[in-house]
Amino acid sequence: MGLRLAVDVGGTFTDGVLLDDTSGKIWLAKSLTTYADPGNAIATVSEALLRKHGAAEDVTQLVHGTTLITNTLLERKGVRTALVTNDGLEDVLDIRRELRFDTYDLAIGFPAPLARSEDRFTVSARLAPDGSEWQPIDADQFKRVAVRIRESGAAAVAICLLHAPVSDRHERALADAIKKIAPLLPVSISSEVAAELGEYERMSTTVANAYVQPVVEHYMQVLKSRFEAQGILARLDVMVSNGGFTTAQQAAQFPIRLLESGPAGGVLSAINCASAHQTRHVLAFDMGGTTAKSCVAVDGVPDITHVFEFAREKRFKKGSGLPAVAASIDLIEIGAGGGSIARRNALGLLQVGPDSAGSEPGPACYGLGGKYPTVTDSDLVLGYLDPDGFLGGAMHLDTEKARIALKEAGALVGLDVESTAWGIHDIVNENMASAARTHIAEKGLDARRFTLVATGGAGPVHAVDVARRLRIRRILCPIASGVGSCLGFLAAPARGDRTWSRLERVDTLDLSTLSERIHLARTEITEELAETGIEADRIRWECAAEMRYLGQGASLEVKIGDTHTISTASLTDGFLCAYERDFGRTVPGGVPEVVTWRVWGIAGDGVRHYRVDEDAESECIADSKRSIYLPSRKSYEDVTVYSRRSMKPGAELRAPCVITEIESTLVVAHDADVSILDDGTIEVMLDEVAA
Repeated sequence: MGLRLAVDVGGTFTDGVLLDDTSGKIWLAKSLTTYADPGNAIATVSEALLRKHGAAEDVTQLVHGTTLITNTLLERKGVRTALVTNDGLEDVLDIRRELRFDTYDLAIGFPAPLARSEDRFTVSARLAPDGSEWQPIDADQFKRVAVRIRESGAAAVAICLLHAPVSDRHERALADAIKKIAPLLPVSISSEVAAELGEYERMSTTVANAYVQPVVEHYMQVLKSRFEAQGILARLDVMVSNGGFTTAQQAAQFPIRLLESGPAGGVLSAINCASAHQTRHVLAFDMGGTTAKSCVAVDGVPDITHVFEFAREKRFKKGSGLPAVAASIDLIEIGAGGGSIARRNALGLLQVGPDSAGSEPGPACYGLGGKYPTVTDSDLVLGYLDPDGFLGGAMHLDTEKARIALKEAGALVGLDVESTAWGIHDIVNENMASAARTHIAEKGLDARRFTLVATGGAGPVHAVDVARRLRIRRILCPIASGVGSCLGFLAAPARGDRTWSRLERVDTLDLSTLSERIHLARTEITEELAETGIEADRIRWECAAEMRYLGQGASLEVKIGDTHTISTASLTDGFLCAYERDFGRTVPGGVPEVVTWRVWGIAGDGVRHYRVDEDAESECIADSKRSIYLPSRKSYEDVTVYSRRSMKPGAELRAPCVITEIESTLVVAHDADVSILDDGTIEVMLDEVAA
């Protein structure tokens, strides 16, 4: 039996899914994330799955997603990083874009750069914008800089020189000089990490990559050793932010590409569910223990963004964080997670998040030392969670501790326990609906046309009420939604990307040089994917160009398709169509130019459907009654609690009701029709939505 194992390390829980590739059967496991050593939780879930459902030697692939990179950057636990740049550019990380994310905030603050001013070094070598030599390499100077870096105590080096996307020869010469002096020092060069225009963004990305690289490399080595100790000798692949997977070696070399690896898996899981039910407009809603994220996908294709922010000073303020240039599914963080802490803010009102109780100590109801009320505590008091059935009964939730925490928080704002619990739940849902509404509107789309697909441990608890606020009537909850990211990992295609910037007018484009560069990119991607076992004839190629009118500052993406049929006419036509689509008109006499080229190869369609092995799960739990809070009636009432395992395809129910399974709970606290579809997906059709 060929088995594939997926493991996702989240902020609160570590999830595992074991797949029998032949039959499509899956088995599930969850464990609280162990912050001191994430490998402990990974070992717990993998051992639990293999002990019951297969032998280690039958595992042919491991796919892993992790929050390690994000946490390392947020908590500033990376290594001391040296930056080498051109003379005069050493303060770019401080100057940023000279923009204020909040014009009227007199106490505005920005995250400190990851490379300290005393760890920045400069060289006189300089290239012109076209890649020609302005100031030649001074080999002795390169050597002196390398010696100074070695003596500084830096544990990693980032190199970011002017115009490296056009020519990388200066960066590579400098990297070689450093490796001769300090051969064990990891070096990140911008022409490999982020070969795009924009000195600040490129420099920020390269420094961030270097800052976490030794941490991630060590993590991958330890992780592989742990699996080998269990007898699992399969190849280790890692989910990347763009919705594909790559090798552990590539992940260790370019860890900045893993920032959104877990949430990307959740999006793929939602798209898989939607594709099975002919749903064109999808709002993927993934709510875990720490955050909630959302993504819009039309016709099964999520948007890809190439610049995103991390470590924001203001969680929802664009421009308040550090930029990273890397292909990523266009996710938006729309709210808090189950472990997000509620407290009184400076205005004397309830506020939820952004800080989370995580798994240590966790929400108050976990009984592990948490004292502050969280979203999970509120959901428990509202009756949405079963204190004795959490994780299939493997974990007991302490309702009394949750009530004590809520009572203390409520006393500060003049509310009783139940009102505080609903207030927290209401705030979280409204915040998520508001952020998702804005995200959809910014794309020129109408939320009412969408189907919301819920994944994540807390996603099904909140999804129906969030959808109602968005005026979305249809909600889908796929099987094993609580481990949706892992299911996405198992469906993910192998993917490789190459990007380079070169400003060229379309009418004078050097097609011969472009063809050579594309051929080189395809060769590199083919070699990279070969390490994942992908043969060249299985790769599907795509290409795009970032274009603009000459003299403009912003660009838009033009999909090209076949890399062998690029012409100046096709580029011009594609740009004019895209420009008119976005802006309603073109510019008479405007001259199109290319800013950045993107080439990527994908192997696999990214679509896969599964079925839970019912024989392996716990016995079917009989349907029962439970008192839950119904917001439309503003009171607690008894509703039927159904076990998902007891419900067969074709079953139809009337809500309000609660549907439980081991790794999640679907709460339908509004009037609705509930149906079980052929593949086990639960469909909810609301009678009414918000006005």
